[in-house]
Amino acid sequence: MTITLTALYRYPVKSTRAHSLVHTQVTPLGLPDDRAWMVADATGRFITGRELPHFVRVVATPTATGLILSAAGFETIEVACSAFTTPQPVQVWRDHFEAWIGATDADAWLSAVLGQPVQLVYTGDTQRRVKHHPDVPLSFADGYPILLAGEASRQQLSGWVGRDMEMARFRPNLVVSGADAFAEDGWKRIRIGDVTFRIVKPCARCVFTTVDPETGEKSADQEPMRALAKHRKGDGGVMFGQNVIAENAGQIAVGMPVEILELA
Repeated sequence: MTITLTALYRYPVKSTRAHSLVHTQVTPLGLPDDRAWMVADATGRFITGRELPHFVRVVATPTATGLILSAAGFETIEVACSAFTTPQPVQVWRDHFEAWIGATDADAWLSAVLGQPVQLVYTGDTQRRVKHHPDVPLSFADGYPILLAGEASRQQLSGWVGRDMEMARFRPNLVVSGADAFAEDGWKRIRIGDVTFRIVKPCARCVFTTVDPETGEKSADQEPMRALAKHRKGDGGVMFGQNVIAENAGQIAVGMPVEILELA
């Protein structure tokens, strides 16, 4: 059985729509510009699609000098990295660290789109590190630089739910096909191209998975969380996907084979 990398995604602003890639550089920090920006309240605490489901309708596209933001019904706006000149203490879950604010036009635009006062925050040269892995830098991602999900696992979950659960609900960076459902639970190290990856721990899922990635509406039946609670409940919650750390830098591309180097 050949296991293949079949999709690559990044999320330039935390909780915005997925940006699909055909190939990319990858480093221990993850994919370039993946969650390099986030939206926060006035205190610097992160705001996500968990609280504001329609956040997923915002499209963020990185450029050589910054970011382009767009959303239906609003004029597109371009944001330069050079606009982020003021240090700001920020919070992602229990992590407190310093990032950057100052793009006032983007703050006003996002506040109008999201319907409440917010500010856009930029990591810059991030000070944040992965818990228990102090050598690994981390952007505004929840806890790890990379998330891997299996296509067969998604299909199995869709079968449990009784309708298709789009992969976009789970916000992976790497999607692999050709393995059995949840085979990734048993992987410890893999290689794609010249890059080796450590499979660190399963990813605990939350209510954000119940948000339709196209409409921004929450599932009335709380799926797929109900199915995950029935079939995939562990000590740390309900699990789908694997948190991953790249052990070196290199190029990866859709279509590359995935080699299992070590099993758990």
